[in-house]
Amino acid sequence: MKRIKVLIVDDSAFMRRVLRQILETAGDIEVLDVARDGLEGVEKALLLQPDVVTLDINMPGMDGLTALHYIVTGTQARVVMISSLTQEDALATFEALELGAVDFVAKPDGTVSLGINRLAGEIVSKVRAAARARVRRGARRWTAPARKKPHGFHSVNKMDWLVVIGVSTGGPRTLEDILPQLPAGLQAGVVVVQHMPARFTASLASRFNQHCPFRVEEAGEGLPVEPGMAVIARGGYHLLFLNMNEKLCCHLSSSPENTAFKPSVNVTLQAAMECFVPDRIIGVLLTGMGDDGADAMLELRRRGGFTIAESEETAVVWGMPRAAIERGGASVVAPSYKIADIIKQKVGG
Repeated sequence: MKRIKVLIVDDSAFMRRVLRQILETAGDIEVLDVARDGLEGVEKALLLQPDVVTLDINMPGMDGLTALHYIVTGTQARVVMISSLTQEDALATFEALELGAVDFVAKPDGTVSLGINRLAGEIVSKVRAAARARVRRGARRWTAPARKKPHGFHSVNKMDWLVVIGVSTGGPRTLEDILPQLPAGLQAGVVVVQHMPARFTASLASRFNQHCPFRVEEAGEGLPVEPGMAVIARGGYHLLFLNMNEKLCCHLSSSPENTAFKPSVNVTLQAAMECFVPDRIIGVLLTGMGDDGADAMLELRRRGGFTIAESEETAVVWGMPRAAIERGGASVVAPSYKIADIIKQKVGG
């Protein structure tokens, strides 16, 4: 079996040592070398041509974002960013994903993370996924969104359609192919379940709110899901629903506990079927490793809902949508750039 060749770039000697230990213990990963800053990381990436680079964001001299630019333009390496759980780092992480990074790992407790060993499984799985990921190079040029309607403009007592989108690795870039292409007057509420840490989903919602022709908000307790808006599930909680005054409203829950991800696509899609007419739900499963959402997509299709799975053509990691397709849970299989049109045609707007 071919081993995955990795370069570690981090200014902390402790982090370099622990990351090396975590990766080399996996058995199928070989750490070619380590680098102490962005400049050394770029030089070694160009020289060694690794399969994957783990890249810290905050480093003296050349920072992670600058180094990322040189690495993705000068090598075929897939890059996994190592980020801290701060608002500033969240914004930098999204910029890195736009520039071509495949995924990121959020340090649990600061730049020099003494608890990084708790994330050993996540780090190894993301490096493995990155090694076989389809790379989308270069930052997207956002198009200016249409003028947003005033808050509550589309608020009605009855919502005809609900779109539930599940996505993981490669999600922010893939969502750029879909959300900004939906019209402000879409007669459907949109819910997005992106596997992401708690402090990152608010930044994700804010980022898309700037570039979509409708409101995009992070889920909050009791927030109504209305036509012409999108709700991003909050990291660290499952997104469930309640029917309040004939409106579908968000309910945040820590249960169930036994899920690989929180939020979970399966949990949210199952909750949607309990609170909304299944044959008026559109389920969409996009790029991501594993199979979260596949079972719920099959159940939704059996109950008359319409389901869309992203095709291998565009998926950064063709795991979640592939699982849905193989289980019979996809009404339609399509590349990401066609999914917005399919949703619009189904909804009728």
